[in-house]
Amino acid sequence: MFPFSRRFAGFALPLLTALASCGGPASPTDESRVFRYNQPEALTSLDPAFARNQANTWAVTQLYNGLVELDDQLKPGPALARRYDISPDGRRYTFTLRPNVFFHDSEVFSGGKGRRVTAQDFVYSFRRLLDPVTASTGGWIFRGKVLENTAGEPSDTAFVAVNDSTVRIYLQEPFIPFLSILTMPYAYVVPREAVQRYGKDFREHPVGTGPFQFHDWDEGNAIVYHRNPRYWRKDAQGRPLPYLDAVQISFIQDRKTEFLTFQQGKLDFVSGIRAGSRDLILHPDGTVREDFLGKFRFEKVPYLNTEYLGIQQDPANLRGDAANPALRDKRVRQALNYALNKPELIAYFLNNVGRPGNSGFVPASLPSFSEKLVPGYTYQPEKARKLLRAAGFGAGKPLRLRLGTVAETKEITEYLQKKWAEIGVQVTIDVSQGAAHQENVDNGRAAFFTKSWLGDYPDAENYLALFYSKNFSPAGPNKTHFKSAAYDRLYELAQLEQDTEKRYDLYRQMDRIIVEECPVIPMYYDEVVRLTQNNVQGLKPNPMNQLVLERVRKL
Repeated sequence: MFPFSRRFAGFALPLLTALASCGGPASPTDESRVFRYNQPEALTSLDPAFARNQANTWAVTQLYNGLVELDDQLKPGPALARRYDISPDGRRYTFTLRPNVFFHDSEVFSGGKGRRVTAQDFVYSFRRLLDPVTASTGGWIFRGKVLENTAGEPSDTAFVAVNDSTVRIYLQEPFIPFLSILTMPYAYVVPREAVQRYGKDFREHPVGTGPFQFHDWDEGNAIVYHRNPRYWRKDAQGRPLPYLDAVQISFIQDRKTEFLTFQQGKLDFVSGIRAGSRDLILHPDGTVREDFLGKFRFEKVPYLNTEYLGIQQDPANLRGDAANPALRDKRVRQALNYALNKPELIAYFLNNVGRPGNSGFVPASLPSFSEKLVPGYTYQPEKARKLLRAAGFGAGKPLRLRLGTVAETKEITEYLQKKWAEIGVQVTIDVSQGAAHQENVDNGRAAFFTKSWLGDYPDAENYLALFYSKNFSPAGPNKTHFKSAAYDRLYELAQLEQDTEKRYDLYRQMDRIIVEECPVIPMYYDEVVRLTQNNVQGLKPNPMNQLVLERVRKL
């Protein structure tokens, strides 16, 4: 604890001194206007073109804006675009920009004063995302969707600045979730001047339009943002946002130390409870222990995350005993699913944080989810044994499998191993480093593996794309290499269907195919858990687990 306390204290002084230089007489040491959160996972860039994980996404969300954003119900609505229009054929999107949006003040602009955002800035930002020189992880949000040239690359006419305040995007075919995709940080606007000035170092010299502007990054220790005094948005009473003067991000990797720091009031909120602290804070039924009642707010909401087991359907890259053909027998896959007591797993290992995966792959947090219309697998060990016998396995011929996982899920996989042993299946657990496990899965070298899918945007299409035959990994997200002509046909129909309920029906038909064929075993649909200090107002959890601080205040 001591090394962190020392560097935390050492960083607080420059933060408050800096506030004194820019915030006026009342702000220099007013702790109530400094929001502090911790980022245990590595934060690699403050460039939205690399917002591929939660750490980067949370950090850039405070600095930038896009054309549209998600509301409290996770529906896309206006942001830097004050209005938008979609053509009747669903292929042309027209956005009219707000007139009063300016980039943060920066040395990259004439006189150091941030200039007004124009439609050309969005065209530049979108094309930059697709430029091989940028090497962004986010080009997929446009590839295969926007207008393409004869070489199959996004066309020069895919993004058009009609004038300074109007930008258009042209799609090859209608793609219903496209507005939701544009709410992602990858689609945030950046100024050409800053990217050209800093090059690769733009990651640590960000210039955006958001409620906070970058001040300092002591890499590995802390990041500090200051309030953007020219932010374009006001609250319902006409008061300028944000309410906070500053944001400070720390990097405590140890979760127990993080929770202790939160208890000491040095962090304003904590997201997620890891195994080391879970039993300390929660009863097995998921309620807060008496020692902590009233000391902070405990909030739990559905999360756009499905934790699952994947089963490779393509033997091409499997070697040795991983090439066991048993897993390509649907009856075996179904038996493995019926053998699992998912409510018991969540109670014993997760203190009831999560919902049993007793439906399809689409998580419970999405509006198209229906356990009634997409019934999955419940705990039926006798049915599992019967399916195994039908597949030719039993006392004289035991089924032996290998399950690949990472250290973080080893305890859970040992529980799964025990449940499978009860139906006569012998499973060996192979624990790998995260990167090695990911590589094996992506390249089809893992026959049976643990994975999770955290939604990129709040539409079931993002989950069902994992089973579309044109999305085989490593280039696409179909890591099981599942292939079904009937499924593909439904997926393509859903992409064109503009009627919401009809599209949801197509989604459920697809999910029922996944339940039946069982290329994956959904273990549970995750939940967001947040601990927030009682004096924090306006910080709302949602299924995307976004961190939006522009309306947060501290009492």
